[in-house]
Amino acid sequence: MKQGWKLKTTAAMIGAFAILLTGCMNGNSMDGMDHSTMNMNDGSTSGKQETSNTTVKTAKLTGKEFTLTAAASSQEIAPGKTLPVWTFNNSVPGPEIRVKQGEDVTIHLKNELPDPVTIHWHGIPVPNAMDGIPGVTQNAVQPGKSFTYKFTADVPGTYWYHSHQDGVNQVDRGLYGSFIVEGKDETKVDRDYTLVLDEWISSGMSMADMDMDMSNMSEMDHSQMEKSDMSDMSEMDHSQMDMGGDDSAAGASTNDSKSAGMEMEHDMSMYDLYTINGKSGSLVEQLAVKEGDKVRLRLVNAGFMSHRIHLHGHKFKITASDGQPLNQPGILEDNIVTIAPGERYDIEFEANNPGQWLIEEHGDSEAVKGMKAVIAYEGADAGSDKPNERAKLTAVDLSKYGQSGKSAFTLDQKYTMEYTMDLNTKKESGSTVYTINGKTFPNTDKLNVKKGDTVKVRLINNSKTDDHPMHLHGHFFQVLSKDGKPLEGSPVIKDTINLKPGEEYVIAFQADNEGNWMFHCHDLHHASAGMVTKLEYTDFKTDFVADPKAGNKPE
Repeated sequence: MKQGWKLKTTAAMIGAFAILLTGCMNGNSMDGMDHSTMNMNDGSTSGKQETSNTTVKTAKLTGKEFTLTAAASSQEIAPGKTLPVWTFNNSVPGPEIRVKQGEDVTIHLKNELPDPVTIHWHGIPVPNAMDGIPGVTQNAVQPGKSFTYKFTADVPGTYWYHSHQDGVNQVDRGLYGSFIVEGKDETKVDRDYTLVLDEWISSGMSMADMDMDMSNMSEMDHSQMEKSDMSDMSEMDHSQMDMGGDDSAAGASTNDSKSAGMEMEHDMSMYDLYTINGKSGSLVEQLAVKEGDKVRLRLVNAGFMSHRIHLHGHKFKITASDGQPLNQPGILEDNIVTIAPGERYDIEFEANNPGQWLIEEHGDSEAVKGMKAVIAYEGADAGSDKPNERAKLTAVDLSKYGQSGKSAFTLDQKYTMEYTMDLNTKKESGSTVYTINGKTFPNTDKLNVKKGDTVKVRLINNSKTDDHPMHLHGHFFQVLSKDGKPLEGSPVIKDTINLKPGEEYVIAFQADNEGNWMFHCHDLHHASAGMVTKLEYTDFKTDFVADPKAGNKPE
C-alpha cells in the first residue's frame, strides 16, 4: 500500500478505519494522527514507495514518436499540500501529446513503477492489439520492462490516455494525460488550452490497496501494522467493497459506513481537493488571452465524478463532444457544461470582454472552490470577476443542442443486432456490486458481433443513486434517443455516455474495428465491482496469450 495517496476506491474507509481502530486499540483514536509517518508497504521489493523527487510542469509533445515513462514522484496539489503520485514523464497530468490527423504514431511505454502498468488510448479507434487492456489485448508491462504502441491517428479530436491496469487505483494516482489529434480541416484558433479535471483527498492517506475484507480487519493485531507494513494491501479485490452512489451535483454521497461486518459505503464527499491539470486553487495556471482571440478550451474528465463547469463573462459554443463535432452548435451564456468521467467537451469563445474571468466548477461541496482557472486578458487588472460556484444555472442538454443534420443511423432502421443493457446496483454476499443484466464481470453476457454488423444498444440505468458513464472501446456510437425521445438537435457521436438514475439511452454503431473490446462504466469503482462486459467479434482471431503470472487486472 502507498502512503499518502488520494483514493477514490475507498473514500469512506478513512473514517471507518478510525472506528475500527477505536474498537481494536483500547479506545485509541486516529484523530490528529500524522498519516505521513505511517509505514505502509506498497508491496514492492524495496519495502517503501520512494517519492523524494517532485514533479515537473506538464509538457506538450509533438511529432510522431514519443516515450512515456511511468514512475513515482510527489506533487504539490494545493498550496502547501504535497502528495505522492504516479506519473508519466514525472508530471500529473502526463505530457499532452499532439499529433496530426493521418500520422502513424509510435509510443514507447517504460515502466519504472513497482507494479505492472498499461496505457489505454481512450476514445481513439486504435487496432485491438494496441488498446492497452491487460489480459485482453496484452499482458501488463512489468516493472523494469517496456512496451511499444503503434497506431494511425485517423480521427481528429480531443482524447486522453490512462493506465487500464488496476485502473481504479492507477488512474487515481495520476497515470493519465491528454491526447490531441489535430484535424486537417479543423477551425483555427488563437489559443488552444486543455483542462484535465480530477479529484483528490488531502488527508494524504490511502487504503485503496487493502487486500482484506473489512470483516477480517476486526481480528487484526494492529500493533503489528508497522511491522507488516500492510504489504498485502496492494492486491485488493475491489469487488468485495461496498461503494454507494454519487447522487448530488457536486458528487457528494450521503452513504454512511457501517460497522456491522465493516461494510464500506462509497462516500465521495471525502474528496476535498478538485484539480485542473493537477493543481487546485491558486496553483491553477492562468489562461492567457488577448482581446480578439478565438479561444478553444478542451475539457477532459480524468476523475471518477461528474463536474459542472461554468464559463464566466463570455458567450460560447460547445463544438465537440468526445472529440466529435456537433452540427451548428448554438450560442450559450451562463450555462453549465456537465462532464462525466471519461467524457471530453470542446468549447470555443471569442475573447471580447477584457478583464480576468473565471471558468469554474459549480456545486455545493467546498471542494468545488479549488476547481477554478482564471482567463486573464493581457494587461487586465486582477479581481475583475467574482466566483459564484453555488449559483443554480441551467445545464446544457446535449440531446437538444445544435441543429439536426446528416447521420449514419436512425431509430427505426433495421439492425443486425440489438441488445439491452440493464445497469443496476445490488447487494451480493454482503457487498455492493454493479451489474449488467443482473451479472458482474467476468460473468456478464458478451455482445457478440461480426465485422459489418449494425448494432443498436438500449442502455437503462436502474440504479437508484448511481450515475453510470458507459465507455465503449474501439468504436464511436451515435446517440439516437434519450428517455424514449429521439434527439432534437445535432447528431451526437460519442464513446462515453453518462446515464443518471432512471435514464435510458439508445445508441447505435457499426462493427467496423475487429477485436475483443471492453464496454464498461468509467466510474472505475463500478467497473472494478462488476460493471464491465465485452464486445467480441466472433470471427476475430488473435495471437495474444494471457500470461497468468503477469498479474493482469483489466478493470
